Amino acid sequence: MAKGHSINAAVKATAALQAINGDQTVNVMASNLGVHPAQISAWKKQLLEEAASLFEDKRGRKQQPSDEAALYEQIGRLKMELEWLKKNSCDDPAQRRQLIDADHPTLSIRRQCALLGIHRSGYYYHAQPACSAEDLELMCLIDAEYTRHPFYETRRMRHHLAGCGHTVNRKHIRRLMGIEAIYPRRRTSRPDATHRRYPYLLSGYQVSRANEVWSADITYIPIDRGFMYLFAVIDWYSRLVIAHTLSTTMDVGFCLDGLELALSTATPVIFNTDQGSQFTSREFTDRLHAGRIQISMDGRGRCVDNIVIERLWRSLKYEDIYLREYRDGGALRRGITEYVHFYNHERPHQALRNQTPMQVHLGSEPI
Repeated sequence: MAKGHSINAAVKATAALQAINGDQTVNVMASNLGVHPAQISAWKKQLLEEAASLFEDKRGRKQQPSDEAALYEQIGRLKMELEWLKKNSCDDPAQRRQLIDADHPTLSIRRQCALLGIHRSGYYYHAQPACSAEDLELMCLIDAEYTRHPFYETRRMRHHLAGCGHTVNRKHIRRLMGIEAIYPRRRTSRPDATHRRYPYLLSGYQVSRANEVWSADITYIPIDRGFMYLFAVIDWYSRLVIAHTLSTTMDVGFCLDGLELALSTATPVIFNTDQGSQFTSREFTDRLHAGRIQISMDGRGRCVDNIVIERLWRSLKYEDIYLREYRDGGALRRGITEYVHFYNHERPHQALRNQTPMQVHLGSEPI
């Protein structure tokens, strides 16, 4: 895998912005650029962390003196490189790789790659798909069955896939289940050993009003050639989806954005999550402490501790995601926004005496 610094800075910035915008999956962007999906995530993180430095005051910096002969030599070399680049410029990375001349008398392959905005290994190595079509099909089957039966582990999932006509060993199933970031099983909601854990406060707790207890979680949404991550905050009493955000990468940033959206409407007494590293991070817990909100966290391996939002994921996927098969991030974002509006304002819930979440949330009638 090539290092990201050998790619043109403008290309990296464009990829990072596209990752933040979320119209394409990380897999698609990585395939187009010929890099690993993890590299796109790293560029996105770097852009978010260093964006503020772009606006720092740079006055007062002095240019270091340089030798005049060396300066003229550098100017001549840059002029020659610029002329070569103009003759060989194009937008398609695959076409740019084909323009490299291994027998060029002056420009090395390293320098040609730098000028064309591609990494050196891209000249020698053809990137493989981050996830095969067969694995994507298996992931969708696993996700659908786990949404129905969240207590299934690899042995039961192997029997289920065998019944669907797929012979898969448990190691492969465990590896595929490991990318589903929300389910409380091995290597999904990954805790960070340096983060503080909080006790579960909702055992036997009777919720009596709206905005008393909120819950949050992350799930992955399969789309064409990849998947995206969805974060949502739900009110336990009314089942109202308070806020939701989408991201191409599973970092704490989009969770904080969703949290801020939710807290702009009201402040709960208790906020419940699982023990994933996004929720145990200092940024997330400090924001809750600043609002004087009690923090509650599920026990490890206990999916029923956060059952309210698990039911939301089941409804969303079976009533919308699996039926529509969204092609890209833009269509997915519009579709989820429409479904959340339907879920909050139109869809009756048996647990709410066939009222909608918004009716229960706005009305003070006890359930």
